[in-house]
Amino acid sequence: MSLRTNTSFAELAARFRQGSSFAVLAHYRPDGDAIGSTLALGLALQNLGKPVRFLNEDGLPANLAFLPGAHLIEQPAPGQTIDAETVIAVDCANRERLGPNALAALANATTWINLDHHVSNEGYGDLHYIDSTAPAAAEIIYDLLLAAQLPLTPDIASNLYVGISTDTGSFQYQSTTAHTYEIAAALIRAGIHVSQLCQDTYESYPLRRVELLRHLLNAMQITHQGRVASWALTRAFADSIAMQPDDNEGLMDNLRSIQGVVVAAAFEELPGPEGKIRLSLRSKNPAIDVGAICAQFGGGGHRLAAGARLSGPLSDAQSRVFQALHETFS
Repeated sequence: MSLRTNTSFAELAARFRQGSSFAVLAHYRPDGDAIGSTLALGLALQNLGKPVRFLNEDGLPANLAFLPGAHLIEQPAPGQTIDAETVIAVDCANRERLGPNALAALANATTWINLDHHVSNEGYGDLHYIDSTAPAAAEIIYDLLLAAQLPLTPDIASNLYVGISTDTGSFQYQSTTAHTYEIAAALIRAGIHVSQLCQDTYESYPLRRVELLRHLLNAMQITHQGRVASWALTRAFADSIAMQPDDNEGLMDNLRSIQGVVVAAAFEELPGPEGKIRLSLRSKNPAIDVGAICAQFGGGGHRLAAGARLSGPLSDAQSRVFQALHETFS
């Protein structure tokens, strides 16, 4: 449990019942946990009879369109104003990652609630519940809904299951606990269809994703005496296959799976004139804290999974990160 002073589930539940209108959102470039948590909590609030807006700065990723209620996700437009008394941010360590259009649209909200599992969470908002031991934000949402005695419908359960499954590497990562499996069992009892959810999540990729993986494997480097596996994605190649933002989600597991590799690193040239490089790091050893490494570059996350955005060019960003890894291994 986080050592921060968290708002109790009882008070959060009371706020849910008292609130007149809500907006729920997560970080930009959303993954399964971000969207699953957004939808699960938003649907639960709708079941209380509350008006709810479901938002994401980048909209709904195509690979998550199968989730129940996915059509409710809105992408806020520049200059848009959204009336919501209470804003709930899920799975987002800092306010800026909610996105400039979303923040501007919700500027008139009177209460902000922050529900998250990242150890690097800044504690923003009027109320927060941050548990860095939880493997997924969806696990926190489940516990909150249970404490609030809100019904666990099959649609809500399906979103929670995908959120937990994707953020635990299909229940494989070290953060997975007995409680995580107990939640999964409860979600199955609530009426989810596990095989269909897994097929939709892990076995329905577009061909361009396979083309991307082939390219990245050809570009793979093994460094630091075999302890680091990395690859770099240039903007030119991403544009050549019309890559979508969610196409490379989870591909790093191919680097992590290599025997002897301790840290997987992915570098991606981002679109735009700023020339930014997106860094993702994954560690297989808790002694190698990639969250601390990413913090050196203004990023953050977890001990075993973290990210940052660096200034380019790509080769310079790689050199700086490789030097930080060298110092960590020394």
